[in-house]
Amino acid sequence: MNNILKAYLLFVSAYSLQAQVTQIPIPRVDQMPDMPAHFEIIDYNKLSHDFNTVVFDFNAKGKHWPIVWIDKSQKNFPQDVVGMYTAMGDVRQGPNNNRGMFHEALASMGATLGATLVGIDKTKDRGHNYVAMLKNYFNSETGWDIMMNNTCPEVALLGGGYGRDWWYDVYPNVLFYAIYEKYPNEPGLEQMARKIADKFYEADKILNGNYDYSFFDYGKMQPMKNNICAQPDAAAGHAWVLYSAYKKFGDKKYLDGAISALNALQSQPINPTYELLMPFGAYLAARINAEEGKTYDIDKMLAWSFDGTAICREGWGVLVGNWNGYDISGTVGSTVDRGGYGFLMNTYDMAWPIVPMARYNQAYANAIGKWMLNAANASKFFYPQYMPDEHETIPELADASKNVIAYEGIIKRSNMDRYQHVPAPVAQGDGPLWVPGQNPPESQLSVYGSGHVGIFGSIIKKTDVEGILQLDLLATDSFHDKAYPSYLYYNPHGETKTITVKAAKGQKVDLYDTISGKFIAKNVKASAKVTIPAKGSAVIVMVPAKGKVTRSGSKMLVDNVVIDYNAAK
Repeated sequence: MNNILKAYLLFVSAYSLQAQVTQIPIPRVDQMPDMPAHFEIIDYNKLSHDFNTVVFDFNAKGKHWPIVWIDKSQKNFPQDVVGMYTAMGDVRQGPNNNRGMFHEALASMGATLGATLVGIDKTKDRGHNYVAMLKNYFNSETGWDIMMNNTCPEVALLGGGYGRDWWYDVYPNVLFYAIYEKYPNEPGLEQMARKIADKFYEADKILNGNYDYSFFDYGKMQPMKNNICAQPDAAAGHAWVLYSAYKKFGDKKYLDGAISALNALQSQPINPTYELLMPFGAYLAARINAEEGKTYDIDKMLAWSFDGTAICREGWGVLVGNWNGYDISGTVGSTVDRGGYGFLMNTYDMAWPIVPMARYNQAYANAIGKWMLNAANASKFFYPQYMPDEHETIPELADASKNVIAYEGIIKRSNMDRYQHVPAPVAQGDGPLWVPGQNPPESQLSVYGSGHVGIFGSIIKKTDVEGILQLDLLATDSFHDKAYPSYLYYNPHGETKTITVKAAKGQKVDLYDTISGKFIAKNVKASAKVTIPAKGSAVIVMVPAKGKVTRSGSKMLVDNVVIDYNAAK
């Protein structure tokens, strides 16, 4: 190779590196392996379909089956509703316990959303409209006029359910809004969505930047404290719902409320993480920065989401570790409880807001891609068919899961005396502790957590190179503006890899990479080869071929649709 050619290649290489968007690390993710041990990415999309088919079967046979029943109490709304067990065999629930009225929105809404995300129409699933049934969780009889975790909170308390715990009051509304986006024409949902947004807006005005409470009484419209510590991250849930309402209805007061709640969240002096809401705050910070020109501190909110430095709920975050040769990194839960306790539902649900962040700020693409690779690998271990028997608490009973229901969690050292002999990682659940001496061992199998599998199922797809996943950035980007198909590809390998990227059928597309800020392929009809640098990413947007490129500030648009919120000038 002559010196002129060498100089040219060095120039091209330097230009390429300079053009790349500088990646911002998430320190917790940096501690995770590049390629986790026992590597295998299961088909979460198929698992989502299997869960829906098996669990929503009223004629299912077997111990503790069927998992669903008809609740005829018609609380809050004049219709029967389908109840779903929280865990297998949960003695508090079912058609013959607590009048059949104790069932959780986290289960019903999670399963409805999960199925919808993978393309199942839950308004007409084997003769039932499961979307319409969710209206029974809108607690009008309590005067709260928001979605709550139970149709009848009083019965839930008698059945051993949860008391006033703020995230349990806020999160069903986050789930509801995501479902409402998919079924905007379902009768009654729009009115409920507006009432929820109005309640959250008025609550934020009353809170006036101070979310340091255990919960908010949406009936009396006043903040409350009880034996549960303060949960300032409820502001993230308020903000996400209000911004969704703004994008849906266009009423500026909802934007003002979202910004007010996000300001309250950012002003926290210490990590306010309690359960599942902080990642929605991080996502919304990135999105509002991109869409509204704000300057929220994304790094801080991501650190709060991942680090396990919460004060109220000590250690709540994302786990990192290799336990007896098994990488459990990427799972979400307590980083300190008995050495670490990750939960399936939390892991699934964190992907919902964190993955689409890469659309609004591609500087986090590497960190998001690496986290998802670890989370997708580790999450299979919650399922009995993928966890070796010696690491399960009830391997002899695991057939009850029918290969669609997972253990609630993975813990380093069991919190139940009878399972102290099981080596880490221990696949188990807290079900037997809910009603000691009555709940069967099978109640460690989590129906409600397993129902959220559609979040992973809608996002994750394997490519033709092992270890490089295609992450759909639009799948869970609720109420997004018009957008073209967008995908994140992260290469965990130590060398450059080339993958095949398939284009949607029907039209030719150009492939734009927001990381390099370049069109990397033109007039693609079926597929194109895309090269991804070692331990680097590509965020590919599939835009109409020969579309008109324009700019507006930092935004690049094609045919008036934003394809890059942070385009280099």
